[in-house]
Amino acid sequence: MFNHHRSSSASSKNGLPPQELLDDLCSRFVLNVPKEDLESFERILFLVENAHWFYEDNSVENNPSLKSLSLKEFTSLLFNTCDVLKPYVAHIDDIFKDFTSYKVRVPVTGAIILDETYERCILVKGWKGSSWSFPRGKKSKDEEDHACAIREVMEETGFDVSKLLNKDEYLEIIFGQQRVRLYIIAGVKDDTAFAPLTKKEISEIAWHRLDELQPASGDVISRGITGLKLYMVSPFLASLKSWISSHQPPMAPRLDLPLKGICMWKAKNSPIGSSSVLIDSQPTKPEPDSHSIDVGPGRSFRNFKFDTAPILQAMEAAFSS
Repeated sequence: MFNHHRSSSASSKNGLPPQELLDDLCSRFVLNVPKEDLESFERILFLVENAHWFYEDNSVENNPSLKSLSLKEFTSLLFNTCDVLKPYVAHIDDIFKDFTSYKVRVPVTGAIILDETYERCILVKGWKGSSWSFPRGKKSKDEEDHACAIREVMEETGFDVSKLLNKDEYLEIIFGQQRVRLYIIAGVKDDTAFAPLTKKEISEIAWHRLDELQPASGDVISRGITGLKLYMVSPFLASLKSWISSHQPPMAPRLDLPLKGICMWKAKNSPIGSSSVLIDSQPTKPEPDSHSIDVGPGRSFRNFKFDTAPILQAMEAAFSS
């Protein structure tokens, strides 16, 4: 257990936040909120989670002597040191367990952003781990689905989809007890600037070819043919393919773009654990070369469904030599 009366100097030695900082976080994020946000431990823990994000993104970043804490560690620390929460310390394990169970039931919304050819979509990679997903996040209390999608996409990519979003154009899947709704945002220019507004949540943003996201086989439903981890992407691909087949893209396929994914943004200090698949870095649209001749493999060959990645890499190397 943490000691409520420990000194600031003792805190700095072991890297734990000083009492003054914890009091400020508790006051700012837990106490000074509408009364209805304090009516359940689930709501209180969401407030504590916001305090934890602020601590990690601002306090730790601006003071390297402070220790980075997991949400569970931070929650225990805040409950043990803040007077308003101390009466519930004996039940902290049950409170946190109920909160984590509650979180997986909160509806999630986001967007599937397609380029002008409908051949590529934007995926984001989390700060930790190597899984890719469509930009999305959990709904706030009383928030409408489309409003959550607009907010979450803005936070994770810096792109405002509000003018392109059609409330009736979405795909929805139930994962366990959680509903995930993704609005289809089609026809976005491939030179659009992307960059997350939140810190330490997204490590990379990239355009990925849809034909490379299809599972390599029926036995590997969570990885694309290039090896990308796609746990939250693969379940939507069949429905997305069906939607695309019934909608005309505003632009014909572009053979001048790289066959691999196009990285649009990457954190300078992204954590270890990123995917080993190489992605071409291309922050802006490539200038077409009027004198170049397309000697690469044709569209039908690129859409063939056995694992063409090693073959295409060898061919690209031969063509560029």
